Amino acid sequence: MKRRMAYKPPKKEFDERVVDITRVAKVVKGGRKFHFRVTIVAGNNNGRVGIGTGKAGAVPDAMGKATKQALNDMRKISLTGTTIPHEVTGKMGGAVVLLKPASRGTGVIAGGGVRAVVEAAGVRDILTKSLGSANVLNVVKATMNALDQLRSPEDLAAMRGKSVKDVMPFWERRKNG
Repeated sequence: MKRRMAYKPPKKEFDERVVDITRVAKVVKGGRKFHFRVTIVAGNNNGRVGIGTGKAGAVPDAMGKATKQALNDMRKISLTGTTIPHEVTGKMGGAVVLLKPASRGTGVIAGGGVRAVVEAAGVRDILTKSLGSANVLNVVKATMNALDQLRSPEDLAAMRGKSVKDVMPFWERRKNG
């Protein structure tokens, strides 16, 4: 009797989230030609995250293109424990995103595109506010812009000529005395 192997789906090493699916139109001589634009965020939940957009005539094709672009666009994000090291503001087009570090146990206080990006990056405690435009693609890009501006406490201490203890977030200083 032949033994059947149980199907095991391939293990995903990245957390992929679909942020936006939009139908876009190109006006041609015969009328409108429709395509789909998909925005995907991919991250390893441990400090690496990327965004990708793909456009195609069908949603699955666009998702494949977006996923490939997101995996190629992976960037390293500076984290301090479960949060970010300092407050930062990111801008893209009319969208402005404010990211603030939060103490342990706060959770992710964010909406839509911002939540997808910070959770995929591995941030567990953060306060955010989306200011300006509500365009999802620009909000996601503004969030990535903000995360790119983050510097580790070690880099900040070296840049300012201070000890690492002096530039840590206030709750870390309070904990260590």
